[in-house]
Amino acid sequence: MDGRPVSPATPASEGGSRPNWKLAEPINALTQGIVASGFGHLPFGRALLLDFVWEDAAEDGAKGGTKGGSWLHALDAEVEITHGAPMEKGSRAAILAFTWTGLKRMRLDDRALASFSRPFREGMFQEDRLRRLGDRRTDYWLDTVIGGGPRWSGNVPLRNPSQQDPEWVSATSVPHLHKEQDIRTPLTVHALLLLYTGTEAEAEAWSGRVKALLRGVGVETVRELDLHLDIEKQGGFSREHFGFADALSQPIPYGLPIPEDESGLVTLAGVPAQRDPIQGVPLGEILLGYQNGYSEPAPGPLVSQSHDDGPDKGKEDARVVAAGLEPHPLAEGFADLGINGSYLVVRELKQDVAMFWNSFDANAAQLKAKDPSIGPVDAEWLAERAVGRDLDGHLLRPGGGVLPARPDGTPDSDFLFRERDPKGLGCPLGSHVRRSFPRDGLAPDPSRDSRDTLLQSANNHRVLRRGRKYGEKIADKRVDDGADRGLLFMCLNTDIERQFEFTQQTWLLNTTFSTLYGESDPLVGPSGHFTIPQEPLRRRVPVQTYVQFSGGEYFFLPSMPALAYLRQL
Repeated sequence: MDGRPVSPATPASEGGSRPNWKLAEPINALTQGIVASGFGHLPFGRALLLDFVWEDAAEDGAKGGTKGGSWLHALDAEVEITHGAPMEKGSRAAILAFTWTGLKRMRLDDRALASFSRPFREGMFQEDRLRRLGDRRTDYWLDTVIGGGPRWSGNVPLRNPSQQDPEWVSATSVPHLHKEQDIRTPLTVHALLLLYTGTEAEAEAWSGRVKALLRGVGVETVRELDLHLDIEKQGGFSREHFGFADALSQPIPYGLPIPEDESGLVTLAGVPAQRDPIQGVPLGEILLGYQNGYSEPAPGPLVSQSHDDGPDKGKEDARVVAAGLEPHPLAEGFADLGINGSYLVVRELKQDVAMFWNSFDANAAQLKAKDPSIGPVDAEWLAERAVGRDLDGHLLRPGGGVLPARPDGTPDSDFLFRERDPKGLGCPLGSHVRRSFPRDGLAPDPSRDSRDTLLQSANNHRVLRRGRKYGEKIADKRVDDGADRGLLFMCLNTDIERQFEFTQQTWLLNTTFSTLYGESDPLVGPSGHFTIPQEPLRRRVPVQTYVQFSGGEYFFLPSMPALAYLRQL
């Protein structure tokens, strides 16, 4: 026995097999399906990045042009957005999310636009955010970005859209010491449409029909990515292009019982989910409108329940009623546009598979040349330490070997670091696994209180990943075939700054993470070096830039009622 707590989500009586969590009624039918499902039964798909190029309709309703939500009505002929309560697993699924500029283009009113979170309003390409994400420094792109800069974004306007007076400074904003740059990309994306199917042929045919239909209503597909999820039966996981098992450790939501009783909103094996001692996060970390890790409702956008201007000023807005939007519990006169929705972070990450393996080949040869007694060190041995798991997803342990699999054969992710591997002699301190979710590994002392506090703190920065790889599998992982392949990283969170941006800046790219100095994440960070702790002396291995940012943005994933409201704009 290794002394770890047994998670309520994985009781020993069930052989260690983890059941999938589900959203309970009625909120399951109010969310889009991607919240509670990665659609593992639909291994193929397309990501369509959409630009609204239509000519605006006249304000008085005269013929000509397009109204903001009319394209969604046209989309109904080919696509039904999937909700989270299907009677059975369907043969296809679809998900829809919007950028801030997309919602503005659809004519969502200014007050509603201003009620979204600041990161969403500013967009991923705001100068300070690009710096935090490790993409740009002042006037140049870093080597973690493709040559020439990213291809696409929402191209959000430079100034905070909710700030009407350019001279006004709030308590949370300060003047820039230099004039902030208006950073743009060649392609503008207003919405993301995700299509999931059972076969590649179905994905190709469906996306073709959808693109043709949208073109007729002024919506252009400016970029299309083919998505793949080849789940292996033995391990129950899919491999990313470098060859490693992916997306193994995910937060498990549960409903907080106080101050509002949300304990029955998430179920496991048909009963209300209890807090998982390692992976558990409150539902409000994933869904807007519910209690988050600070026992506060995760704030989301709102819309007025009555018309603000025009001939119907002061009258009830029939669109709000027809869509089924709930009154906002804290804002009288407003409806809750955010509840049961989330923020979807999307980053297109290009992977250089040949460089990855060739560089570790060279590093292994160099280590052996310097120290012939080093033992069986090869490229795979080094790559596994950069990741922190072996190729099949099992955690590296001190003294060699890996953490045993669960009884059902899947990799075990219910582990802690501070007690079992405090020095990183198994899973290195700076490995991708430890940086992306440190668990209790940053606890300053080995006491139970210290470890529990740091684990809880780490879980306050979790994101729910829903990404998939794009591009064809490389034929020879050491020969560059010039093809474009990588990961379409997607994750759900309710606080972009505290969750996604914190993880990127404070964990993955932090050059002083844990006890380290002058190095970043060896998998997704810039060129540099990577430390492998050993006794009596550590080893430092050069690493290159293996992953490059090609485009991305912050999206709003609306609930089904919110989507119904947007259709009426």
